[in-house]
Amino acid sequence: MRIVALGGIGEIGRNMTVFEFGGKLLIVDCGVLFPEDHQPGVNVILPDFSYIRERINDVVAVVLTHGHEDHIGGVPYLLRERADIPLVGSQLTLAFIEAKLKEHRITPKTIQVKEGDRRTLGVFDLEFVAVNHSIPDSLAVAIRTAAGMVLHTGDFKMDQFPLDRRITDLGAFARLGAEGVDLFLTDSTNADVPGFTTSEKDLAPAIDAVFRTAPRRIIVSSFASHIHRIQQIIDTAHQHRRKVAFVGRSMVRNMTIAADLGYLKIPQGLLVDFKKLERSDDHKVVLICTGSQGEPLAALSRMANNDHAIKISEGDTVLLASSLIPGNENAIYGIINALTEIGANVVHKGNAKVHVSGHASAGELAYCYNIVKPRNVMPVHGEWRHLRANSEIAVATGVEPRNVIIAQDGVTVDLQRGRATVSGKVPAGLVFVDGASVGGITEETLRERRRLAEEGSVTVLAIIDAETGTMAEPPEFFIQGFSCDPADLDKAGTAVEKALTDGPSGRQGGRGARNLDPEAVIERATANWMRRFYNRTPVITAIVVDA
Repeated sequence: MRIVALGGIGEIGRNMTVFEFGGKLLIVDCGVLFPEDHQPGVNVILPDFSYIRERINDVVAVVLTHGHEDHIGGVPYLLRERADIPLVGSQLTLAFIEAKLKEHRITPKTIQVKEGDRRTLGVFDLEFVAVNHSIPDSLAVAIRTAAGMVLHTGDFKMDQFPLDRRITDLGAFARLGAEGVDLFLTDSTNADVPGFTTSEKDLAPAIDAVFRTAPRRIIVSSFASHIHRIQQIIDTAHQHRRKVAFVGRSMVRNMTIAADLGYLKIPQGLLVDFKKLERSDDHKVVLICTGSQGEPLAALSRMANNDHAIKISEGDTVLLASSLIPGNENAIYGIINALTEIGANVVHKGNAKVHVSGHASAGELAYCYNIVKPRNVMPVHGEWRHLRANSEIAVATGVEPRNVIIAQDGVTVDLQRGRATVSGKVPAGLVFVDGASVGGITEETLRERRRLAEEGSVTVLAIIDAETGTMAEPPEFFIQGFSCDPADLDKAGTAVEKALTDGPSGRQGGRGARNLDPEAVIERATANWMRRFYNRTPVITAIVVDA
């Protein structure tokens, strides 16, 4: 069996792993990665489908371990390649992806499973195991083939007191371990955190303190899929006799789905439309919205920028009930500062115990290794420090160091006769989604965008005598992103005229200049002048008009 991760190794997000056996492909998860500051204009980042594109008809199914965006967000783009690929997942996971696909006008073929189920799809024998995470209905999957058994944990932790009382099924892990797990793919996100992840129930006192002391409205920002955390907010609001409203399209959609399916329990009369809360007393109001990661178009960001129907006022309390995804720190702290400037009291992970991770810490991972006793280990879902820490835990529990593979996206790992080895590499680059464009944006495009943002742009309009190749009149400069003294621009114009008059190797007059591309000459001369006199490297565009 061949295993290749097309995303999710060396990064937090974009999770997608392909399993290949007997000429057939099984995909586990297909998520997105959210852009960082150095990727301006990008909406989301997808896995690279080029490895499977020519074999898309060999894909028997996509198994979705849970409903977070970094595991299901890429599915609409994958189904553009082939719309009838079966999607396999739990009830809530499929409900979330179906709602997302409806916006893309795609009706998927789905196969609903639950913990304990065992299904055969093509050459793959799949068994599903309950795991606890920060979203209900999460599953691990055991994949059996004639080449051996792989156990993929998905995202998980071992909360012994989860709000929905659905714990990670360690008994199933032990049973699979006794049968023989040839390759263990394990969540690495918290592998460098000692001990055990705090239980969700331990947040209750801190959340209650926020509700008990808040003098006016409480605005809670969370992931639109974090049902456990939102359940805690709803329960606490009910205890303090506050009404609750959901704000933001994705929040309303997901919470409606969760409530309809029974995963979210909302007391009768507690939930109201947020427009009606405008007429309520401030100390009786709770608003639950998106934007905990500083997303510019999310509700909380727009509130902080005074660009939303809900206006934050002095004395309001804003509760950020999610973690800081790496790369989003600047955006999140920017919003915290903006809200604080308005006069809001901002409560977040840094100053109160209002968030716990959804991922297993080092102690839990060691516990799992000792139960499963895998022959080979391949850490997944994490940055390099997480992968390395996870591999060290595996070795400390008795896995042979040569049997622990720290791969990277695109590396092919072959499982044969109980041994996993690296066998090669396939393309697995970043695929950028920019508006309606998928894959049209390259790293070169992003470099130019960053340059535009940092250095500005200069457009040079030059009227040139077609006969002589010289300027018919001084060039005009249009500057954006920085300021230039008009007198300096006259000097820049002189430099451009001189460059057009000079040839490629010294003074050769107009005849030499006519053999050159005038746009290139003007752009090069302007760039040299800007670098020398302004210490800038703006994006320069020359427009040449024949006199």
